[in-house]
Amino acid sequence: MKIAAITGSIGCGKTTLAGIVRQMGYVVFDVDGWVRRLYYKKDFISVIQANFPNVVEGGKVNKRKLRNIVFNDKIQLKKLESLIHPFLKSNLKSIIRRCNHCDDIFFIDVALLFEMGWDKYCDLVIVADVGYELQKKRVMARDNVSAEDFDKINDVQMKQSEKKEKADIVIDTDQPHNVLRQEMFAIIQGLNQW
Repeated sequence: MKIAAITGSIGCGKTTLAGIVRQMGYVVFDVDGWVRRLYYKKDFISVIQANFPNVVEGGKVNKRKLRNIVFNDKIQLKKLESLIHPFLKSNLKSIIRRCNHCDDIFFIDVALLFEMGWDKYCDLVIVADVGYELQKKRVMARDNVSAEDFDKINDVQMKQSEKKEKADIVIDTDQPHNVLRQEMFAIIQGLNQW
């Protein structure tokens, strides 16, 4: 089994690369999806309510309110991460145990790869990259956030330049889809030859 991570800062195109890999028939574990499902679990909602009492309304987490709290206070962000990261790590270790005897490549689509120390589980780390202005434009359009909110979100993540230094491969996602597909195909061919 080989594990390849696709990571990058918000709006840099990691989900696009993960989608291409998925279309090619490979399994991609979407860590953001794991987090989204977590917010629907009653036990987790109770933990959020205990730690962030003003963000649970009608039994549901108001993610916009929670985001406003954690992206304006790094201590609160660390508290939230300390609640979420153990669940994510448990999921990852379970997948590694289940797939360990497979002779295939598995991908993880994970924004906070380096922050969580998961790069140590990976055979290859791919960082999706794009210029700052296009990154900002993508996030503002996709998430309907202001430039100020984008900066708050971006500022709490590891700098993109640091991620690129730690990467095995950096892919500029400001390219046509077919070019990105060719790049991912070449990377997968190289992994298959290891």
